Amino acid sequence: MNQTKITELQASLQQSGADLAYVADPGRIAYLSGYTSDPHERILALFIPANGDPFLFTPALEIEDAENSSWAYDVLGYLDSENPWEMIKAAILARYPAPKKIALEKNALTLDRFEILQGLFPGCDFSLDITPVLQRLMLLKTDSEIKTMLEAGAWADEAFRIGFNAIKAGVPEAEIVAEIEYQLKRQGVSQMSFDTIVLAGANAASPHGVPGKNQIKENELVLFDLGVVWKGYCSDATRTVAYKEPTAFQKEIYNLTLLAQETAQKAVRPGVTAAELDAIARGVITEAGYGEYFNHRLGHGIGTTVHEFPSLVEGNDLVIEKGMCFSIEPGIYIPGKVGVRIEDCVYVTEDGCVPFTKTPKELQIID
Repeated sequence: MNQTKITELQASLQQSGADLAYVADPGRIAYLSGYTSDPHERILALFIPANGDPFLFTPALEIEDAENSSWAYDVLGYLDSENPWEMIKAAILARYPAPKKIALEKNALTLDRFEILQGLFPGCDFSLDITPVLQRLMLLKTDSEIKTMLEAGAWADEAFRIGFNAIKAGVPEAEIVAEIEYQLKRQGVSQMSFDTIVLAGANAASPHGVPGKNQIKENELVLFDLGVVWKGYCSDATRTVAYKEPTAFQKEIYNLTLLAQETAQKAVRPGVTAAELDAIARGVITEAGYGEYFNHRLGHGIGTTVHEFPSLVEGNDLVIEKGMCFSIEPGIYIPGKVGVRIEDCVYVTEDGCVPFTKTPKELQIID
């Protein structure tokens, strides 16, 4: 449980005149409460008052797990046969009578749940969006968080090792994915931070392509994008390798992407802006004539969820600070020909940054 951040959120609620906040995103709930869960269609919620003790609301089948986590306050739950919203209403009114202003995560709450809340508390003000406050609270990682994320990064390096060793002519992309995840589970990693991506040849020209029956062929590039969840924190990294000797064109695209990635990573330091980092990487690729094929942002924040604030993209003038953690992942995707992406997630130090993953980025040729 992160009591310091809960106290900071309560101070923000007091300043804004809100009675309490409803935190709905499972990743942010995990960050604040110390309890990690994927509730699927069920309701998982954290209610934090401006004054007083918060409480966690979970499905009944998760109460014991929540109580055994680092969460130090009340845990309430509901059976599938019960109406969770009436129970939430009763729990709120029992603790915080007549709330007039309830703050919400507007980027995490579905419209139907918002309408239910309006019905439960008619006349209540739901205009305050605490998403920016929560994003700011999670932005700067502590030394303890960074230590855990380095461990998650080491598992991503292990995943690369497994995946590279599985490359053989005729092996389908999906089979390599299965091998990576099977071997990691055998070693104690129970969850990937997103669906593992292995794409070979022209398939890699789709930035978020889906691995399938496409088979590995000689003289092709193979793109790996993967990460794990470790002690509640995510890793995320991308490497592109060659199976047998690559063509001159493939080498050109690879080396250009590598130059863009390393140039941007070397530029990371407190004081530079997110937009400037994006422009640095994009400028390298654009100057070489491939700008149209770099069709996504440079990077995203990472922590208890794999994609979080901030976004490293044109127009974002957020100033980089020590303790921020984010990805640097330029790519070049030429349809029908080749796709290359190289990615490290890093944490910002006083005068630069350190990557969470250590797998070499020079073009590896798998024989």
